[in-house]
Amino acid sequence: MSSQLNPIPSNEFERLISLSDFDLDYSNLNDNFKDLTELAARVSDSEISVVNLIDSYTTWSISSFGLDNVSQTPREESTCQYTIMGKDFFEVENLTLDDRLRDKAFVFPPLSLRYYFGLPLSTADGSNIGALCVLDRNTRKLSPEKIELLRLIANEIVNRLNTIKVVKELKNRLTDSKQNNMKIAHDIRGPLSGIIGIAEVISERGDKNQLNDILDLINMIQKSGKSLLTLADEILTTDYQKSTALSNDEFNLTVLQEKLDVLYRPQARNKDIHFTVEISSTNHKIPFAKNKLLQIAGNLISNAIKFTPVSGTVSVDLGLKMDSDGKNLIIGVSDSGPGLNAEAIHMILYGEKNSSSGSNGEQGYGFGLLMVKHLIDGLQGKLEIDSDGQKGTQFKVILPIT
Repeated sequence: MSSQLNPIPSNEFERLISLSDFDLDYSNLNDNFKDLTELAARVSDSEISVVNLIDSYTTWSISSFGLDNVSQTPREESTCQYTIMGKDFFEVENLTLDDRLRDKAFVFPPLSLRYYFGLPLSTADGSNIGALCVLDRNTRKLSPEKIELLRLIANEIVNRLNTIKVVKELKNRLTDSKQNNMKIAHDIRGPLSGIIGIAEVISERGDKNQLNDILDLINMIQKSGKSLLTLADEILTTDYQKSTALSNDEFNLTVLQEKLDVLYRPQARNKDIHFTVEISSTNHKIPFAKNKLLQIAGNLISNAIKFTPVSGTVSVDLGLKMDSDGKNLIIGVSDSGPGLNAEAIHMILYGEKNSSSGSNGEQGYGFGLLMVKHLIDGLQGKLEIDSDGQKGTQFKVILPIT
């Protein structure tokens, strides 16, 4: 186990990709894991148990037992950052005696924690995306039997995450199928209208053109065409009626605004940063797929907060542009941080991994913005960065949506 402060796994970028593939809403997972979290506390006879997922900047507590009102912690402040460095458990019998952890806030009142035990949550490709941990206010050491039971629980947590992922993929396929139905309806409506129109003209001029022998056939064409046209209209009408209703896998601008505010205002408040999320569009009720939006916007916002000095500003602007080329979601994130120079921008846009210093001596992990670019590319979107390298950076994401 590394003794380095704020260590980074050797496969960090791949680890982040593995986590992003689950496409999780960290604020909406407690019900899926609260039984396992409580079970972990019971079998280990511990006061507290937590399921944590760790992204570029933040340790997200998606479920906890015996610990209230803790949903996120800066990654560098969490003990689980050490757990994800290894293949097996990480145990600290007395936190006050560990040089890496003795000065952390959780060691002091009101928590006054003394004991930590963590197991990495490992995916099939070997990526440690988070940790199951148990904590106590007394020093102790877990027996091998209890460790094995916790290992089984950790495996079940990963199994449930995989199940959530599979269900989401199946729902996305169903959504794609509905979109295909709508496209088919659009595609067939035009030709059908043309066929019906031609049939009507021929029918009206049948006597004059001595086409009585085929009038019956023309009438059949009309009836069949109108039947299919009615079916196409029903598909389109049904889709229109549902066009403003949100499914579990959709956002609109208003819901996305609220979600980003809930998730990231605590980070801004912790650093005394003025944080706003605004909508610059009249299309705020039109639904669009959630796909990777929280990961993209979240990494940009966390990056902005991390590298903006205390009492600075971070603003998010959400828009939905609709034109003849389709619909595009616009996500803008601006900050009053130290800015990015041309070299740093080039590194982000062209996929070169780096680590950069943040405000007030903070050390960046160097992968958050690369992760954003990776996700945007996968959605055939576009990332624009504007900064003079002196003060402030503006990120603009343009994503085609259906």
